[in-house]
Amino acid sequence: MEYANILVRQEQGVGIVQFNRPKALNALNREMMAEVMHALEQFDADPGIGCLLVTGNERAFAAGADIKEMAQATPVDMLNNPFIDYWDRLRRLAKPLVAAVSGFALGGGCEFAMACDMIVASESAQFGQPEINLGVIPGAGGTQRLTRAVGKALAMEMILADRRLNADEAVRYGLANRVVPVESYLDEAIRFAVTIAAQAPVAARLAKEAINAAFETSLQAGLAHERRLFYLLFSTEDQKEGMDAFVNKRRAAWQGR
Repeated sequence: MEYANILVRQEQGVGIVQFNRPKALNALNREMMAEVMHALEQFDADPGIGCLLVTGNERAFAAGADIKEMAQATPVDMLNNPFIDYWDRLRRLAKPLVAAVSGFALGGGCEFAMACDMIVASESAQFGQPEINLGVIPGAGGTQRLTRAVGKALAMEMILADRRLNADEAVRYGLANRVVPVESYLDEAIRFAVTIAAQAPVAARLAKEAINAAFETSLQAGLAHERRLFYLLFSTEDQKEGMDAFVNKRRAAWQGR
């Protein structure tokens, strides 16, 4: 498929999708989100890809949703618009998903980054949910994922008072994994993703599933779910290979089955 708003490539088992609307600070519109999800879902179905990565450019990961598309919308227009559904499709991706964030990650851009599994932030990264300034609230998971990541008090301040988090604060409050220099943030994020892509594929997918379940279930239900997935992995060839490799002090050769 030819893409007009994104750039796509593969590197060492990592499927990389880059927002490419620099003049609009990578504002997320319907057309670009459709392309992003098509590319990510293709990578998710590719057995040669072990990890997914989404990035923007040094100036902006994504500075929000394209407000021009919704400024005059009615509730029915928004209900019939598949735009926010793309964030639900992000959540359904089975493989680990890393966001490499530099510059602005605001509004829908922050919600996109939070819908990923891990965030590598450059020193210039800024995270925020400024929708209150437009007379609305976050609608693609911002009130929910942000609160779970940073806690109620800080989420209230970010959403009600347009508090922005810089990269160091994002790591301190649990929103991002690490901070790296702007000039090397993408290379570092790719190295990070390559490490994840090299893990046993089925185990990586089930580990992601188990961790996400921790945010959506009680502790008892989460423990039971984890245990079922743990036992299930003993039916895979990779479990036999991984344990044999450990016992015999050699490098495991994963088959993804």
